[in-house]
Amino acid sequence: MRSIHDMFSDKITVANNFIVRSTISDAVNQQQTNKVFSEKWEKVEKQDNIEDLEQFQKKWFMSLYGFENEESFRLYLANKNTILDAGCGLGYKSAWLASLAPHALVIGMDFSEAAQIAAGKYSTIPNLYFIQGDIAVTGIKDGTIDFVLCDQVIMHTEDPGKTFDHLSGLVSKDGEFACYVYAKKALPRELLDDYFRSNTHTYSSEQLWEMSKQLTELGKRLSELNIKFNAPDIPLLGIKGGEYDVQRFIYWNFLKCFWKEDWTRELCDSTNFDWYSPSNAKRYTQDEFIEMAKRNNLNTIFLHTEEACHSGRFSKICVE
Repeated sequence: MRSIHDMFSDKITVANNFIVRSTISDAVNQQQTNKVFSEKWEKVEKQDNIEDLEQFQKKWFMSLYGFENEESFRLYLANKNTILDAGCGLGYKSAWLASLAPHALVIGMDFSEAAQIAAGKYSTIPNLYFIQGDIAVTGIKDGTIDFVLCDQVIMHTEDPGKTFDHLSGLVSKDGEFACYVYAKKALPRELLDDYFRSNTHTYSSEQLWEMSKQLTELGKRLSELNIKFNAPDIPLLGIKGGEYDVQRFIYWNFLKCFWKEDWTRELCDSTNFDWYSPSNAKRYTQDEFIEMAKRNNLNTIFLHTEEACHSGRFSKICVE
């Protein structure tokens, strides 16, 4: 197994399994985004049923990145000796990767204070390290990571395109880069999201959490109506026709009001907070996502698209 010190272009200080690269961003929006995610993850970590979120995310991961099941993912990781979980949050995915690939050096990195929480929680896993720092400027040597994962995070960086370029550069000759971006929604939803996000700084954390709770309640009440209808196509607004549940119609086209019947209210509140509180949360079309890969001379190995997102795995194009 490679030494963690060998991965960086400069000298690093490791305290047990934790490394600090940077804790503050010079960019106002990025610093605000870091702050709200630190707050979010601190709240989520204290919830009793965080395992529900973790199991949901692991199952979803398989469809996002083209794996039939956990065993097929384990086999995929068998020849991956260095792994980076860029934007690791509370680190449960990093720990999962470390357990599936005990032969590999696994690094979880996050700009928020969640990285420190993760380091404490998973301190007994010998092949796992956590770093607090900017995933757009990791300090890791180019071409040294066999599997770079940036799952549900890159949109929250100051310049997602530059972050994509940097993470692509870390991928080894035979490695792969797995990434997820938010998908652009219908025009009314996009306009509301952009308008609200531009005003995020004027709201207190208490106001944002209170609104998140209200959105959860709205989502719950709409779901309880249990009404479906056929909507017409409205192409100029990006609204797709077809049969909708009322809650889903409003959710995808006008207002994110997340509600999941088998989750607690607290997890639903956190999901709504996750969407509306950060200043940085860019969305993409599928073509824009693929173009980022092409720009970095990456082959598309697997591509997945759904209403919420685009995700895929990409490999280096060999240039003779």
